[in-house]
Amino acid sequence: MIDLLKEAHKIEPEIIEIRREIHRKPELAYKEKATARLVAEKLRAYGVEVRTGIGGTGVLGILKGSRKGRVVGLRADMDALPIEEMADVDFRSKEKGVMHACGHDTHVAMLLGTARLLANHKEDLAGTVKFFFQPAEEHGGRGGAKPMIEDGVMENPKVDFVFGLHIDGDLESGVLAFRGGPAMAAPDSFEIRISGRGGHGAYPQHTIDPIYVAAQLLIALQGVSGRMIHSGTKENIIPDQAILHGTIRTLDEITRKRAKAKVTEVAKGVCRAFGAKGEVQFEKDAYPVMVNDEKVTEKAKNILKKLPGTKVKLRALQLGGEDFSRFLHEAPGTFYFLGTKNPAKGCIYHNHSPRFKVDEDVLKVGSASLAQLAIEFTKLI
Repeated sequence: MIDLLKEAHKIEPEIIEIRREIHRKPELAYKEKATARLVAEKLRAYGVEVRTGIGGTGVLGILKGSRKGRVVGLRADMDALPIEEMADVDFRSKEKGVMHACGHDTHVAMLLGTARLLANHKEDLAGTVKFFFQPAEEHGGRGGAKPMIEDGVMENPKVDFVFGLHIDGDLESGVLAFRGGPAMAAPDSFEIRISGRGGHGAYPQHTIDPIYVAAQLLIALQGVSGRMIHSGTKENIIPDQAILHGTIRTLDEITRKRAKAKVTEVAKGVCRAFGAKGEVQFEKDAYPVMVNDEKVTEKAKNILKKLPGTKVKLRALQLGGEDFSRFLHEAPGTFYFLGTKNPAKGCIYHNHSPRFKVDEDVLKVGSASLAQLAIEFTKLI
């Protein structure tokens, strides 16, 4: 058996440097042009077939093994977040108000490390490995996985198994965490537009105050996990409208459908009770619930238990959303997590924090784990 972790250790400096280069120049959803160019250049240098402009700014790499076997897809997302970086690192973001606060820079670097490891062992590889470098995971609606799928990444040759890996600031550094079945939520964002009747703040009796109605609605919807209210321009003006934004997180499609219907029913009912009008609009085409294949997850977990020094554990259900869920609608697979929490290095902040830091010692583990899964699952008959 090839010691992929030992080999990943040898290319660790390159993996880290790629990660830092991307971190310095983060790009928001659908704008990942420089990142895509870097990815394409590296893949070509490793001898991997490259196709660009997939699903917009996405990149597809294809590596064919020396003999027949299955087709495995491996995915990394490339986009950053609209956050001003506050982490104390030498390679801080150079883009004002944009930061890789969720680890997508590490995902790209790790998957490029995987591509290099597998290209170096092409003769030991059965079947084909496809590398998906995906835009716009943070978008939440159409995202980047769907456009790539529409552009045919799961076909010609058809992908038999698909895997994704995500850095996790809440897991102990180096731990790999898996969960079969429903693992992450469907993130349904919504907007409620409340139309009342504006007027002077001194004569509220002549108005229908949409801010007051929004406050009542907020209480009625207090189970919603996130909300914002926008309304008004001046303290002595009662506006005509208030807009409430929120999100629902559900872990199965039946509950999802019921929750959306209930929000609509409550919103319209509360508004009507106060003489206002409520209009509810949900994000179109929001990500589905992410469901990992139980058998594939268990096999992947058992494979990676054999990586030297690796700890494997069960991951709790998460209410975060992920458009990797779309790939799992096309082929069985699993989405797993790699811990990066290391208090000794100041890596203690959650993903999406402006102070988020990654323990770069784990990157070689990520590269080796993806490569190991690709080798084992391509040779499955």
